[in-house]
Amino acid sequence: MQTLIDEKKIKDLFKKAIIEAMEERKDLVYDILQDVMEDILLVKAIQEGEDSEVVERDEIFQILDDKRSIVSL
Repeated sequence: MQTLIDEKKIKDLFKKAIIEAMEERKDLVYDILQDVMEDILLVKAIQEGEDSEVVERDEIFQILDDKRSIVSL
């Protein structure tokens, strides 16, 4: 019985410590979440790219050059 109480106390202490750290370092939490979201989106883009048709390198650069021309107008 004593072990269960100690485990519950330890679990509660960890929860409180994590919440306190998140409240004090909101910037760090924001950076971590931003990195996670970027990684998720990168994985999604890679997966979508695996299912798309193959395009020549020159064709991609031509599209990018065309878009730069429009933006500079």
